[in-house]
Amino acid sequence: MEYVAVLVAAAVAYAFGAFWYMTLAKPWMKASGITKEQVEGGAGKDPIPFIISALMLIVVAGMMRHNFAQSGIDTAVKGAMSGFGIGAFLATPWIVTTYAYGMRPRTLTLIDGGYVTIGCTIIGLVLGLF
Repeated sequence: MEYVAVLVAAAVAYAFGAFWYMTLAKPWMKASGITKEQVEGGAGKDPIPFIISALMLIVVAGMMRHNFAQSGIDTAVKGAMSGFGIGAFLATPWIVTTYAYGMRPRTLTLIDGGYVTIGCTIIGLVLGLF
């Protein structure tokens, strides 16, 4: 059951990421310096980033499941709250720091940090349901 929970949580977070970045495609492309021509010319057709994303979400969901089991997080509410905490107070600050040194636009920081925070919340929620 644990493996199923991890795979389902990763899949739901992946689907959320697709929705998030499709919805915010224009501001994300502008902030990241990627043009529509680059995406249409092949950058958006390369499967490698999508495969890496799926694999990394499995890693994140797996580690969150492990931490939840060790911490006694066993409900959807506790899972969502813990996932939010991981996204908002561990992952996003790291993004903020690296983007600050990289002189990346604030818009990009908000978009990517928002994805990480909500994505971790979703993973936590799904894991808590199992």
